Amino acid sequence: MEYVKLTLDNLEKEHICCAISNNKDIQVSSKKAWLAERLKEGLTFLKSTERGKCFIEYIPAENAWCPIEANDFLHINCFWVSGSFKGHGYANDLLSSCIADAKSQGKRGITVISSPKKMPYLSDPKYLAYKGFKIADTAEPNFTLMYLPFGNDTNVPKFKPCAKQPRIDKQGFVIYYSHGCPFTAKYIPIVEKFAKEKGIQLETIFIDSKEKAQNAPMAWTNYAVFYNGNYVTNEILNEKRLLELIESLK
Repeated sequence: MEYVKLTLDNLEKEHICCAISNNKDIQVSSKKAWLAERLKEGLTFLKSTERGKCFIEYIPAENAWCPIEANDFLHINCFWVSGSFKGHGYANDLLSSCIADAKSQGKRGITVISSPKKMPYLSDPKYLAYKGFKIADTAEPNFTLMYLPFGNDTNVPKFKPCAKQPRIDKQGFVIYYSHGCPFTAKYIPIVEKFAKEKGIQLETIFIDSKEKAQNAPMAWTNYAVFYNGNYVTNEILNEKRLLELIESLK
């Protein structure tokens, strides 16, 4: 397998594995615009040269779009190997490259947000544990901050207090989202339109800066759904899924 790193020079022509389409597609254009700014902040996006979901995306934790305290760590934003790419050791290749990069930068280790059991959009906790990652901290309802230390470091990374018990003072549905995930650019307008047509109380809040993400009221900032102030899910909603969610909350 051959891999390539995204740069400001090749970003326009390279595909991004999580949204395989052309640059005019809103999913691709929004993610690439987000990536262009993050590349300036030290983000690395390493991916297969073949089209498909086989990539790792990481950034210095100080610039991570999540409410964590992990100075001098690298933070994995997204790590995805799926479909025909699974079972060939490509995940090991990508993670090994991230580890080598972190060590070359003199980092204390690597962090990543996961969960007790495998959840959509989150890295597999069993695989991470197998590779030596340990649980550093937890946040309700089902998020874990895992870390791979490079030494006997007593300063264990942690979630900020704002993320530990996610709750907001708003009624109805409230969706926080960023363009860190390309699928939000597609589905947010769809759900907004559908909610308006059906008379469903719904507000969307766009997280458009690192500062907002690092002080967000939940651990996973790419997408978070609240209902009547309570955190509900990180799964990206479409019309059908929103109706199913409403039914489950009755």
